Amino acid sequence: MDLKTLQYFVDIVNCGGFNRAAEKIHISQPALSKSITQLEAELELTLLTRGKRGTAVTLTSYGQLVYDYAQQLLSTKQALFDEIALLKGLHKGQLKLGLAPLGSAELFAPIIAKYQQRYPHINNQLLVRGGVQQTLALKNGEIELATGIIELNQEFEGIAIHTEPMVVVLPSQHPLAKQPQISIKALGNCEHILFEAEFSLHEMVINAYQQAGISIESPTLVNQPEFGIALVAAGTGIMLLPKFIAERYQLEGVVQRELIDTNLSWKMNLFWSKGKPLSFAAMAMIELVKEHLNQLAL
Repeated sequence: MDLKTLQYFVDIVNCGGFNRAAEKIHISQPALSKSITQLEAELELTLLTRGKRGTAVTLTSYGQLVYDYAQQLLSTKQALFDEIALLKGLHKGQLKLGLAPLGSAELFAPIIAKYQQRYPHINNQLLVRGGVQQTLALKNGEIELATGIIELNQEFEGIAIHTEPMVVVLPSQHPLAKQPQISIKALGNCEHILFEAEFSLHEMVINAYQQAGISIESPTLVNQPEFGIALVAAGTGIMLLPKFIAERYQLEGVVQRELIDTNLSWKMNLFWSKGKPLSFAAMAMIELVKEHLNQLAL
């Protein structure tokens, strides 16, 4: 007994006879009749009562039982095919991920490498953008997922990836460098180096300075942390950075000190637009990030 024969049997019953079923499924009436005769012979049962030519067939009591189970089996087969199609969709497609310029290399490079290994047929479209551009790209549908230091709210939902303390990066000969901890209020008279306005960290630092009563005038703007630290080494000013970024680009003649008297911290999230359906590729990345975080927590 195979599922194709059971499908023929169900089609005959649903169509009310061999001729109509043969027309529906594009098979000759003799071939269709032969398949049902073989099914009855295999079961050693009469399943259909055949009337005169042109009249509808009727189910025997055995035929009704086989018909009911055949429908269940065929329904299960379709559910199986649907699940397979779902998995095939997961292993193909395109991941549109916006990456924050700051911190993505350190935090997301290993996750992306694992994602590519697990889903080699998904095309990864990785767009490096500042925090302001990230949110606009999400709203416009250019990307499905984004990374950045955004506050999750009614518009966006996501996963907290990493929280990092902020430090002051300053020349080793700077008077404040002698202190192990530096109050943010002590930075009022310094020259400042900030990220450009497209970076979320720009607004965060500005807000932290304003809360401390510090007004920033004519700061030097950069778009790369290593260039900012190089400017610090050259004596251009001081810069606030996440600790692990400052450590990665450490230069001779530059020191970092703990920043106090502020609640400023760098918090990386993976986030997406709330209420919008996500592709299988995007959902696979979310699950992989959760798996990665669980492993780190062990």
